[in-house]
Amino acid sequence: MNVGIWIRVSTEDQARGESPKNHEHRARMYAELKNWNVVELYDLSGVSGKSVIDHPEAKRMLADVAAGKIKALIFSKLARLARNVRELLDIADRFQQHGANLVSLEESIDTSFPAGRLLFTVIGALAQWEREEISARVSASVPVRARQGKPTGGKGPLGYMWQDKQLVINPAEAPTVREVFETFLKMRTLQGTWTALNEKGFRTRNGAKFGSTTLKRILTDPTYKGTKRANYSKSKGNNKSWELKPQSQWVYFDVEPLIDEKKWKEVGTIIKQNAAPFPSTPPPQGGKYAFAGLLVCGVCKQKMYVMKYKTMKDPRYVCRGCRSKIDESDLFTQFHEGLKCMVVNPDQLQSALPTDEQAIFAKENALKILKTEAKGVDRKIDSLLDLVNDRSIDRKTFSERIGGLQERKQQIELEIPRLEGEIAFLRAADIGRDYLRTQATTLYAMWDTVDNDKRARIARELLGGITVEPKEVVFDYIYLPQFM
Repeated sequence: MNVGIWIRVSTEDQARGESPKNHEHRARMYAELKNWNVVELYDLSGVSGKSVIDHPEAKRMLADVAAGKIKALIFSKLARLARNVRELLDIADRFQQHGANLVSLEESIDTSFPAGRLLFTVIGALAQWEREEISARVSASVPVRARQGKPTGGKGPLGYMWQDKQLVINPAEAPTVREVFETFLKMRTLQGTWTALNEKGFRTRNGAKFGSTTLKRILTDPTYKGTKRANYSKSKGNNKSWELKPQSQWVYFDVEPLIDEKKWKEVGTIIKQNAAPFPSTPPPQGGKYAFAGLLVCGVCKQKMYVMKYKTMKDPRYVCRGCRSKIDESDLFTQFHEGLKCMVVNPDQLQSALPTDEQAIFAKENALKILKTEAKGVDRKIDSLLDLVNDRSIDRKTFSERIGGLQERKQQIELEIPRLEGEIAFLRAADIGRDYLRTQATTLYAMWDTVDNDKRARIARELLGGITVEPKEVVFDYIYLPQFM
């Protein structure tokens, strides 16, 4: 996976000894341990964290995320990414929209792990709360303005326009609306109506051809009979779809009608009659196949795909190479058995886990020793400089002694970020394993009370892949060695 590294070390931080190179080396070490490919470096050294969103490097980074050039961004800690909470929320929201990950080394947050994705959940909740607060303040004023017949946002419907804060008939568009109603009363179907209108050259306000959705919205809008409806809908927050508010919140006010009320009601009756034989049914929820994209044939090393026949109720995953196969129900059964091993026999799970706590403790001790040595080397270098300045030693002796000290200092400057990167990686993995234990225990306990859609959703969070061998199925958990 291609990733980028974000470096923002203020001038004050650099004065305290925080080197941008140190931050870069630590991030590169983390990427190396994850087998990620570092393709971009975004350097904001010396830039204040008060506001970074408009900085050229920040714009370049967000553009690379949107284009898919990088799928993750590694940085030392959240405050280094952005101190402005609003900007941090904005950046996280854009990453989530494009399926990219954020990795904060100091806080052990890695959203490429399911446990780390909690950050997106928390940040999303904060952003939602802020949007709802703003929306609530705006919404409170909408009914009042609507009752007064004042604009509440947006353009008026086709055939009308806002003029001096009043909704009045638009003489340029009114003939089109009248033609829509007259044509529908002749054709009596939406398809016949939009076909006839488009053939005659009639177009919407935006110059587009008429379609069923646009026509139905016009033909059922009470504005055209002289009753403007306001405060009746709200956006779902994705800038595309909307939903109706409770009718108790709707507001109506009178406008000049474009269509006779009797004719408007006649159109409504025809639309209801046409819709009666075709009741609306909600689409089925949940994914179609529980383990799609996860299965690999252990013999051919090829992906396995679902082959479902009319006579089969259970989806079957088949290898196109050797034709080996396994039913979805068998996968659920074996996955359940795997959970049982983790929950009922925790010793087996524990033995499969590396002793990260010991490794972290050892590396942290080594890091402390290196930092202490680094300070000692700096003191020795300073002492040598004082001696040569005071002419207590000659230049030749100074050169002989300083060379070894500088070489050791360079070694330490490379070793410290390497250890810091390894510690950050181990901590993130440790958090992930705790998440795995919790999810596995919860799913196993509730197995008989949840449906396959919920079982599959949790399974896909925990599994990195499934290998179907001739005599066994191997589940590859994200945080564990292969588990059978």
